[in-house]
Amino acid sequence: MLHRWLGVGLCGFFLLWFLSGIGMMYTTFPEVTAGDRLQRARALERASIRLSPQDAYAALGIAQPPSRVRLSTFDGRPAYRFETDGVESVVYADTGEEPGPVSRAMMDRAASAWTGQPASTATIARLDRVDQWTVSEAYRSLEPLWKYAWPDGQQVYVSEASGEVVQYTTAAARLRAYLGPIPHWLYFTPLRARATWWTRVVTWASALGALAAALGLAVGARVFSPSRRYRPEGWASRLPYRGLKRWHAAIGLCAGVGALTWSVSGLPSMEPFPLGVEDPRAPAAVAGADIARAVIRLPPLAAFAEKGPRRALDELAGLPVQELEFRGLAGQAFYLATLAGGDTRVVPIAGAVQSGFDADHILAMALGNSPRHDVAATALLTQYDRYYLDRRRQRPLPVVLVRMADPHRTRYYIDPRTARLVGAYRAQNWATRWLYHGLHSLDFPWLYNHRPLWDIVVVTWMLGGAALSATSVVLAWNVVVRGLAENFRKSSDSTTPTGA
Repeated sequence: MLHRWLGVGLCGFFLLWFLSGIGMMYTTFPEVTAGDRLQRARALERASIRLSPQDAYAALGIAQPPSRVRLSTFDGRPAYRFETDGVESVVYADTGEEPGPVSRAMMDRAASAWTGQPASTATIARLDRVDQWTVSEAYRSLEPLWKYAWPDGQQVYVSEASGEVVQYTTAAARLRAYLGPIPHWLYFTPLRARATWWTRVVTWASALGALAAALGLAVGARVFSPSRRYRPEGWASRLPYRGLKRWHAAIGLCAGVGALTWSVSGLPSMEPFPLGVEDPRAPAAVAGADIARAVIRLPPLAAFAEKGPRRALDELAGLPVQELEFRGLAGQAFYLATLAGGDTRVVPIAGAVQSGFDADHILAMALGNSPRHDVAATALLTQYDRYYLDRRRQRPLPVVLVRMADPHRTRYYIDPRTARLVGAYRAQNWATRWLYHGLHSLDFPWLYNHRPLWDIVVVTWMLGGAALSATSVVLAWNVVVRGLAENFRKSSDSTTPTGA
């Protein structure tokens, strides 16, 4: 009897996955990115910046030069953020001090600044265990967390370790999550909080679903085998079923291949499969290492002495500058200023403020500074291609494509406005690109460059899979009910007195 209940549960899983897949097309799980924190921070004030980046970094006593340097606000004060070996250190630009232990007052200020509401009107609690919105392992290193909940539905989570907002949700965002990511990823707190069990459930459910879809297709192929003889009434006469079973078989013949490829393509995202899903829409650190070192490497901090941050802000007078990032392009130092709203400006150390770099200049830098001078081709892309893509069209365009002649057929994508490496691809990532993102999300250029064509195809695909799963649930439930009825009948017969 247990196997029958497992069958109902498995069919229910797939029905849930297909329906929530439609929600996944248009919403994501709530998260707070570094860009979100930046856009809600106070603008930099020139007068409060008193230390040079060299003096601020010297206060840390780190001999190794930083790999990334930014100037933004922290707790309402200007602060340098130095990244060295993946570890970020913060130094206030007004006093040269490092932030001390995070106080309750500091967390109150962070939460209040995020929502624009006083912390005194929020319900505040220190979390002693994960909840629905902090269940991912990514939050473990940020604990303990303090949750601020306002009557209007806004919820802010502040890390006691860093003093920064690490999660933010609204009532609408939470509702959307329950319609998409939570059921699709099985992100239900009691299960997801147990990472090992969550991995096992998702992996085995996907594997068993793929097996069931393959067996169903095999049965369908056998039924429609050319060697079989059929009545001349039409193709439906080939199905040796009646009622809901015939509908299930017909839907399976139409949507079974999609259900099989979708379940199989989802498996590589889970352990212990060795594929290791990497998002092709994010810059690959390994793939971009050579060109990053040669073209967009951070120069020594002394290169910024001629035009310090205060002078750079003078040249940006009148613009709300949220952050100054210290950057380099082919050895030439410049500041990348991020403004309120996300727009950017380039402030060269030797030169005037400009909206961005010329694409031809980026191309020349890539050609002239490639470490092996093995550039196969360069191009300026004004449309997404097979390896640089975004269905929501939020990633920057145009971009400079640099295709290398190395054995990996590496491709780099550089944003000419910011000189940032915004994408990279290597040939050995083909399985991730096509077997996972291609088959699972139908991320094909001829679809996502012509929306709503992609929406129509994917929604139709999802509804077909949902219909196949729904008929499976009903059929499996009927089997369970018949089994229960049979067991009840046998039990009744065994308790009936002899001769009654």
